[in-house]
Amino acid sequence: MELQKLSNGNHHHDVPVEGGIPPEEEKFLQHKNDSKGPQFTDFEGKTSFGMSVFNLSNAIMGSGILGLSYAMSNTGIVLFLILLTCIACLSCYSVHLLLRSAGIVGIRAYEQLGLRAFGHPGKILAAVIITLHNIGAMSSYLFIVKYELPLVIQAFLGQTTSSDDWFMNGNYLIIIVTVCVILPLAMMKHLGYLGYTSGFSLSCMVFFLSSVIYKRFNIACPPELFGNYSVSTPMPEDTCTAKYFTINQETAYTIPILAFAFVCHPEVLPIYTELSNPTKKRMQNIGNVSILGMFIMYFFTATFGYLTFYENTEAELLHTYSKVDPLDKLILCVRLAVLVAVTLTVPVVLFPIRRALQQLLFPGRPFHWFRHVAIAVCLLFAVNLLVILVPNIRDIFGITGATTAPSLIFILPGLFYIRIVPTDQEPMNSRPKIQAACFTALGFIFMTMSLTFIGIDWMSGGNRNIGGH
Repeated sequence: MELQKLSNGNHHHDVPVEGGIPPEEEKFLQHKNDSKGPQFTDFEGKTSFGMSVFNLSNAIMGSGILGLSYAMSNTGIVLFLILLTCIACLSCYSVHLLLRSAGIVGIRAYEQLGLRAFGHPGKILAAVIITLHNIGAMSSYLFIVKYELPLVIQAFLGQTTSSDDWFMNGNYLIIIVTVCVILPLAMMKHLGYLGYTSGFSLSCMVFFLSSVIYKRFNIACPPELFGNYSVSTPMPEDTCTAKYFTINQETAYTIPILAFAFVCHPEVLPIYTELSNPTKKRMQNIGNVSILGMFIMYFFTATFGYLTFYENTEAELLHTYSKVDPLDKLILCVRLAVLVAVTLTVPVVLFPIRRALQQLLFPGRPFHWFRHVAIAVCLLFAVNLLVILVPNIRDIFGITGATTAPSLIFILPGLFYIRIVPTDQEPMNSRPKIQAACFTALGFIFMTMSLTFIGIDWMSGGNRNIGGH
């Protein structure tokens, strides 16, 4: 899946010319000379539209879905919908910028776009940002497995207290899950093969959404269960009333959380590489369908979770259900489904890291199984080591997430577009270039907000998760 090594020329619209293509690359050129659209020479993909949608949707869907109901409780239904819609539209626009830049130069790798836009430093910067962001995402998923899987096993065994058995130790469990599930999937040669597991992962989250909707009509408004009210304390009339617009000190924190809800940009170009009949319109449609699907799932999950607990909604929705009935079998099944979903997302997130490292360390080299497997083993070993040994890893990756996420969504796509699209096609004062510049500036604003909120949290002893995926 590696791309050819590109020279860092001064012309932004250099493409391979007939007769100038090395013989070893001719077999990849399946497009006719008179075909429309960009002429890619890196790889001839075979992944279908549907499988690509599954993979990209799985990349978008992160553990942050569990906190969206809490976000809605601090914004209100209408304001939440407005913010979510704006972020979804901005994410689609960001995908458009990436695909447009890739189409201009005929390459489909984030790192190579950095090389073409800013030379070798741009390539290194793009690879480092992708690596840090996706390692943070993988670590957050394995943290969920480490802390949630022992509780699920404990509940299924009917135990009320934890034991010292090895199968109740989260460190052992993440190693077992990594070796038995994640590593075999990560050794797949092509990302397209993971479309089936991504589809199953999405079905687990659909089950989660269905359970949230079902519980909305089976749990009465329960403020007394949360210790906030007693028999002698009158209950406010609006305790079980939905709010449409809410502004409080927590509202500003939800904006960065929503801004990063559609992070999938490191996976866009690898999926584009393996897409059959690759055209910008086809890949843009994949991005639009995936973002729309996740938008619907996010909104319904947030709405029905919020309408179940209202102002008592906690930052992690499943913990709120556990306060009602810790041994609820349906919620236990939902917890297990969420664990399966995040576990199957790890291999999808690993692919862009491996691709970035290959572009950085082994540019122009042909595919080799040993290198392919070795990078995956080293990455999973490092992530497991971090999750096991570093207790405050969430704080570390809170900072990296607050910087890498806006870079991947807003800053780099906008800068790539400005630098790569030739000025003879679009002058710097043209509307598309001005929009891209404003989009980049918006990324710096989100980054500043996120880092500010994290700093405030640290000073106040809080523990919010901003900048995560």
